[in-house]
Amino acid sequence: MAGGSRKPAARKLTASGIASARSAEEERRLHRARARDLADALVGLLDEDVHLTITDNTSTMVSFRRDRGLLRLRAHRIFLEAPREVVQALARYVRGNKEAGRTLDAYVRAHADQIRRIRAERHAAGLEPRGLFFDLQLIFDELNREFFGSRIEARIGWGRSGPRRRTRSIRMGVYLHDSRVIRVHPALDRPDVPLFFVRYVVFHEMLHQAFPPREVDGKTIVHTPEFRAAERAYPDYERAIAWERANIHRLLRRPTGWTFDLDDPLA
Repeated sequence: MAGGSRKPAARKLTASGIASARSAEEERRLHRARARDLADALVGLLDEDVHLTITDNTSTMVSFRRDRGLLRLRAHRIFLEAPREVVQALARYVRGNKEAGRTLDAYVRAHADQIRRIRAERHAAGLEPRGLFFDLQLIFDELNREFFGSRIEARIGWGRSGPRRRTRSIRMGVYLHDSRVIRVHPALDRPDVPLFFVRYVVFHEMLHQAFPPREVDGKTIVHTPEFRAAERAYPDYERAIAWERANIHRLLRRPTGWTFDLDDPLA
């Protein structure tokens, strides 16, 4: 490492840190206990073996399949605190009762705020703005002052690398509306990508907050006319678009693939 190396500073566990760790462990124990109670209740109601997985998936609340005599059921964590009538509806839903599905839908709607909070926690988890070559927070702050009067309130970071695979397209960035989080494709964190292009990608995602989607004739318009006009007015717009067209093949050759967490349908 340039400038020499140094040993990491020893970490001290403070009283507040100990309390926080204990609180997190207690929460995990409570989570496991409630999951066992829910699984036991479903086994009793269905009279069959159940493998229950509790998820934070905010797009699919309940899914299930049968595998060699075993019911594999995935349910969102809001069901850990479900009253008995909802647990009973969950069992009936697995058996194909449509009325039970409406009961579950009503329960999910009643917990919409909690689901949004969980979604925001997921989107912000592990958010890291500093890359090998670009610091997205610095870029965001500069653009916010220069073009938005520092009015954009969002967290920003690099996307997470996914499985290695070939791909024919690449999504440069995403803005997650509910959680106000911007993620930028990690393929852009490389020395042969110019700063002006990374700045344009961040600017584009910031526009999503400045010009939010609109409903027109039952359709969601993500890139409104106002959005497109502001984007075209960006000083490096033409240069960035030209660079992307000329170099997209190089970005697609990146050996590590990556996909966005698209829980937010408007992203």
